[in-house]
Amino acid sequence: MRLRALLESGTLGLRLLGGAEELDRTVRGVMTTDLRDPSRYLSGGELVLTGLAWRHAPEDSESFVRIVAEAGVVALAAGEAELGPVPEDLIAACARHRLPLFSVSESVAFATITEHIVRQVSGERAGDLAAVVDRHRKLMTGGPAGGPGAVLDLLGSDLDLHAWVLSATGREIAGSARTGAPALAPDVRETLASARLDAVRTGRLGAQRVTVGDTVYSLFPVHSATPSPLDARRAGLGEWVLAVAADASDWPAERRELVDGVTQLIAVERDRRDAGRAVRRRLAGEVLDLVQNGAPAAETAARLRAAGPLLLPGVASAPYWQIVVATVEWDGAAKDRLARDLLEEVLASGAAGRVLAHADGHAGSAGTDLSPHGDEEGAADRAAVTQLGAEAVALVPLPARTGEEEQKSAELNAADLVGPAAAPLAAGLGTEGRLTLGVSAAVHSADGLRGALEEARHARRVAAARPGPVNAAGHQELASHVLLLPFVPDDVRRAFTARLLDPLRAYDRRHRAELIPTLEAFLDSDGSWTRCAARLHLHVNTLRYRVGRIEQLTGRDLSRLEDKLDFFLALRMS
Repeated sequence: MRLRALLESGTLGLRLLGGAEELDRTVRGVMTTDLRDPSRYLSGGELVLTGLAWRHAPEDSESFVRIVAEAGVVALAAGEAELGPVPEDLIAACARHRLPLFSVSESVAFATITEHIVRQVSGERAGDLAAVVDRHRKLMTGGPAGGPGAVLDLLGSDLDLHAWVLSATGREIAGSARTGAPALAPDVRETLASARLDAVRTGRLGAQRVTVGDTVYSLFPVHSATPSPLDARRAGLGEWVLAVAADASDWPAERRELVDGVTQLIAVERDRRDAGRAVRRRLAGEVLDLVQNGAPAAETAARLRAAGPLLLPGVASAPYWQIVVATVEWDGAAKDRLARDLLEEVLASGAAGRVLAHADGHAGSAGTDLSPHGDEEGAADRAAVTQLGAEAVALVPLPARTGEEEQKSAELNAADLVGPAAAPLAAGLGTEGRLTLGVSAAVHSADGLRGALEEARHARRVAAARPGPVNAAGHQELASHVLLLPFVPDDVRRAFTARLLDPLRAYDRRHRAELIPTLEAFLDSDGSWTRCAARLHLHVNTLRYRVGRIEQLTGRDLSRLEDKLDFFLALRMS
């Protein structure tokens, strides 16, 4: 629609203050903002509505108008409800930048103007494109035949675009399979997800262009329609993204509009799935509240029996249960909602998703997805994730198996838990954030859940003691000396490792002698001279010389168990 049509509407309370010669500009969207610099949220063609809260002095008008004009905004509408008449400095700045300026009567809400523009813009799309969007909308509400996959199929058949919906960590949620688009290779998905989360972390929230090999992909964020309590950068860690195998930088406005409409439709599906998890989150919260508060086992067992059929439909026997605990720290502060979202995503990805989706042949039925990874999406719906204070806690059901070894093979393994999600999450967390996870052993009854919860919490503390933005630890590590390391004070750790390892590091720097790698290999070989020499491709006499030098520099004896253990711990803590 054109600006002229807005001015001629008798219900919007708009009065033209400048820019009469520009009224034939086309309005393609609308945005309300009081940010001093809203450019990162603008894609061009918008009417910007503002209450002028950004204006603290007359010179602020020039800066604001220049920013929005350079972002491609078609006009500015300033409200009179809060600050009264539009100031002259804003009128003058708009004139300098040839930006049409309206005042909005205090009797008209910005929401009224927004709704009017959305209706008109939607109704004026070109015939073929409007028909495609309409067909997409019907498919999104069409039951089992619909869903994101069907929308992407039509993008392929109608516009010859191969497209995929990816989770924030690169898990493929849907693809245009019917038009011959192949599933994206894991390394491509990981690269796209990492590029997207790195962009979000650094404040680049709009669409972006990423080249992988010889293929250019355009990434469009799928913003949830449900407001998030997180800021935009952290909320981006949980967003889906529409990946299109094309360079959108030279697309006509109509095609770009269409893809924006498709992302809105996919967002509806995302919100539908999130709403479907509310019951599972409530069930998990009830069970874990009972466990944490020491409720009688019979009461907890009754809640578990209620949760079982919902999380594992069709499984008659009582399942085993595992608990996973996760926390996210961002600039040193815990972020509860973010921890829950990331734990749900991790449990749907990689090894965890495969275990939950295919264990004992009972795949989940998560919805209407046409993705080859639909079973893994169902896995996310099995694990009920709730929030306990600063922790996100997942109650994970596993179908019962016969035999201890078979049951162990069905458990979630901390070493594989994060899997392919690790690199994208690290890109999104950067140096500001950390995700740490702990995994309990599987338990068969309500009596074991309290111990499993504490076990998962202890394992998470072990993971938190390790460097890096993403770490997971399992219950197996709690039977090891490693459990003690996180609780050694930092100054004690530094002094201990410096006393043992600094002389070796200094010698290596001066002589390139590789004493530290030799020490690590010697301990890993359990003190076997022949195995260590073969591992390092050294003659045994050379190895004996290096070990002798280590003992000389440190005053320790590597034939003594106590000294071997001290070196081992120092290497682990360094």
